Amino acid sequence: MSIRFDDRVAIVTGAGGGLGRHYALELARRGARVVVNDLGGDRRGQGASDAALAVVEEIHAAGGTAMANGGNVADYDQMVDMVARATEAWGGVHILINNAGVLRDKTFAKMDPADFAFVVQVHLLGSAYATKACWDTFRAQNYGRVLMTSSSSGLFGNFGQANYGAAKLGIAGLARTLHLEGAKNDIRVNTIAPTAGTRMTEGLFPEAAFAAFAPEKVAPAALYLVSEDAPSGQIVGAGAGVVQASYITLTPGVALAGEDLSPEGVACAWAAIADRTGEIVPSSGAEQAMAIARTLQGG
Repeated sequence: MSIRFDDRVAIVTGAGGGLGRHYALELARRGARVVVNDLGGDRRGQGASDAALAVVEEIHAAGGTAMANGGNVADYDQMVDMVARATEAWGGVHILINNAGVLRDKTFAKMDPADFAFVVQVHLLGSAYATKACWDTFRAQNYGRVLMTSSSSGLFGNFGQANYGAAKLGIAGLARTLHLEGAKNDIRVNTIAPTAGTRMTEGLFPEAAFAAFAPEKVAPAALYLVSEDAPSGQIVGAGAGVVQASYITLTPGVALAGEDLSPEGVACAWAAIADRTGEIVPSSGAEQAMAIARTLQGG
C-alpha cells in the first residue's frame, strides 16, 4: 500500500522550518499541493522572515507544487484569507496540519500574564482559527483531515511550561470535540504529540539526542494521520522513529453514600477510587455519566 496525496490541497502552519517544513516537503513529494504557512518569527513569536518562501522553493525544485503564506494563525481574518487563496488557486482544501507555535518558558511564579496569554493565543486559538477557516469547506466537500499538535507537556505536564502545557492540553480537547462533530462529513481529526529536535527545542536536548530526534522521524506518523484511511480522534506520540498511542482513561470509581459521602470518606476510599482495574477510554464526555450510573448500579 502506498499513501499518496494526489489531487489534495494541504495547508501546513508553521512550515518554515522544523517539523512543519518536513511535513510540507513530504506531502508535496507524495503529490499534494501545499500551502506553506509561516509568519517567519523566532520561537518567541518575534520578528519575521521569508522562511515559508524558502520551503516553497525547495518544493518547486523537487518538482512539487506549493505557495507561501505569511498569515498569522492568531488572526482569524488572515486564516480565512489563506484558505480563500488556496481555494481560488487549487479549488479547495482537504488537509490542515496545525503546527505553528511559540515558546515563552518560565516558572509560573515568574511568568508574565501576557506571556501566558500569548502562548495560548498562538497555539490554542491559532489552531481553532485555522481549523474554523477550513471547516465549511471540509463540510461542503464531505472530506477533511485535520492534525492538531499537542505535546507531552500538555498531556503530562512539564516544569516551566504552564502556558504551553495549558494550550497543548486544550488543543487535545478541541480535537476530540471536532472529531465528534466532523464525523458525519468524513472530517477526521487527530492529535500528534511530537518529540523532535527543532528550533523550538534547541538547547533542551543534549546534542546527541537532538540528532536522534530529527523531525523527519515524526513526519511518517503525521502524514498517516491526515491520509484518506486515517483513524480519527486519536492522540499519537511520535519521536526518534517510535510511534505511540496515548489515552485519557477513567476508572470505575467508588459509590459513596451517607457518612461516607464526605471528604473523609473520599480519603478512606482513595486507593479504590484510583485503582485502574476496569478503567475505560471514553469516546465522548457523556460516557462519564454512563460510567457513574454503572457504578451506582454495582455493574
